Amino acid sequence: MNKKQNLLIILGPTAVGKSDVAINVAKKIDGEIISADSMQIYKYMDIGTAKVKPEEMEGIPHYLIDVVYPDEEFTVADFKNHAEYYINRINNMGKIPIVVGGTGLYINSLVYELKFTKVKSNKDFRMKYNEIADKYGDEFIYDELCKIDKKTAEKISPRDRKRIIRALEIYYETGKPMSFFNEDFRRKTEKYNLVMIGLNTDRNLLYSRIEKRVDKMIENGLIDEVRKLLDMGYDKNLPSLQAIGYKEIISYIDGELKLEEAIDLLKRNTRRFAKRQLTWFRRDDRIMWIDIKGFNNVDEIRDFIIQQLQ
Repeated sequence: MNKKQNLLIILGPTAVGKSDVAINVAKKIDGEIISADSMQIYKYMDIGTAKVKPEEMEGIPHYLIDVVYPDEEFTVADFKNHAEYYINRINNMGKIPIVVGGTGLYINSLVYELKFTKVKSNKDFRMKYNEIADKYGDEFIYDELCKIDKKTAEKISPRDRKRIIRALEIYYETGKPMSFFNEDFRRKTEKYNLVMIGLNTDRNLLYSRIEKRVDKMIENGLIDEVRKLLDMGYDKNLPSLQAIGYKEIISYIDGELKLEEAIDLLKRNTRRFAKRQLTWFRRDDRIMWIDIKGFNNVDEIRDFIIQQLQ
């Protein structure tokens, strides 16, 4: 029987402080960090994704950051394959892999047996459906998904073109809806000696942190970052540029919103996103939740997490 690999996962809503905690833990336990953030995979998208700067990494190796260009595809299956490679490599070096992030589907691909990730992508299909969505709107293809796979459609935003097309692709490639492949969505993997830590705090504090983070992003040059991406020729309708933090600023640049309105919208959308993240993660009873407000500093949170590992 294969020996189980060690795996620590630190998750939670956006702006709760996962990166700081993970770096502190990694320094103490000889760990290396694998990002589970579906936006930090994109090159040139640093400020709006709150990417950890090289000087903030404190010498800790970070993986799955800056993997693809904004117009390139990176699926959940791609994440799973890359992450499992690094988990294996880090374990083989006698170190501890620490998966850190807030993208629920990425984390679930590691800790549950998700079969649908094995369905290969079809570039021609995706191009066709992107063209349909460009012409008729995302709602048009969402309506198609509702007809063939209502269960999956209920879990996807009508504006989330990337996931709508993936669900349609799975249906047309296999003849079965994504919900069929997700019937054992809650079957837990037995691969790892797994510790899952969830960072959270009360809503008022979290929302305050989100608002401060957005203000800092604007101060650090988010508008210039978005302009640069557009100047480089990246289409504003790309899934990467439809992400929170980018679509609102594009609306400002296009003259659809005043700057103050764009910032308010960005804060609101981020608050809603954090709420969705928490709803997603709370389904997993293996997660040990930590209220960051119960600790005086990051070092105390770090020491508490290390105790759980022991």
